[in-house]
Amino acid sequence: MIRQLRVTVAVDNLVRKSPLLGEHGWAVWVEADGQRVLFDTGQGRVLRPNLEALEIDVRQADALVLSHGHYDHTGGLAGMLNELSHARLYVHPAALEPKYSRGACPPHRFIGMSDRVAADIRRRSSAVVWTTAPTEIAAGLFVTGEIPRRTSFEDVGGPFHLNAGCTQPDPLIDDQAMYMETTAGLVVLLGCAHAGVVNTLDFIAKLTGRNRFHAVIGGMHLQRASPERLAQTVAALRRYQVEKVVPGHCTGGAACARLWAEFPDGWQECAAGCRLEFAASSSSTGRVRRRT
Repeated sequence: MIRQLRVTVAVDNLVRKSPLLGEHGWAVWVEADGQRVLFDTGQGRVLRPNLEALEIDVRQADALVLSHGHYDHTGGLAGMLNELSHARLYVHPAALEPKYSRGACPPHRFIGMSDRVAADIRRRSSAVVWTTAPTEIAAGLFVTGEIPRRTSFEDVGGPFHLNAGCTQPDPLIDDQAMYMETTAGLVVLLGCAHAGVVNTLDFIAKLTGRNRFHAVIGGMHLQRASPERLAQTVAALRRYQVEKVVPGHCTGGAACARLWAEFPDGWQECAAGCRLEFAASSSSTGRVRRRT
């Protein structure tokens, strides 16, 4: 059980404080009872300067986790693995597959990880943990691995494919989340939730035997969500009594506004520089401290 957890957003589409920089991407620094994890790496242009501005030494990372193989989550890994040779990398093997987004007409856009990043990963395969199943990183700190797709109203969130001709849909089986068992309750960290927010929470609830979540943080990929999907997502967050709803990155403006309206007391903005602290209270029920 994690007693002290700090989550710092290093890369996001939004920035609320100087001198941090923004880009369409996602990276989070996690500190959990002395363990340090870098979750995703953004596109790579702003990760290092933002980490420096936040006074985070990435060389202290004990582990790296990639939520999936898209460029806006993997680009910052280029060249970084050499200086983090001591850290294990947790990634699904399908994250290294080619990935494309279908446009109105060809050529369609390549959105997978770069050849350099894929080569760096393969080169240090002895330090890679291939997360096809739920995996423990450290005490109380886990990655889900593949998330079963059970709901009828959730999809991967866009026209994603595995080939340049965009004839082979990408099921994005590499999509995974982190979850942390803290004294404040379960904290979930999403990359893009291509498996669906509800599928993800349902799976973690099954893995942990818990029916409540303290916080859900990160990208929810709801820009193109149907009214039914939005309604079902809200219903699931209510069903699991989520206390802190912190949507970021790819959630979409309209969906963020809906979540704010539905959870006015629990909604929190997520932007580069946002810090969330979850700590044990004297009664061991836990509390949240937020700093931006």
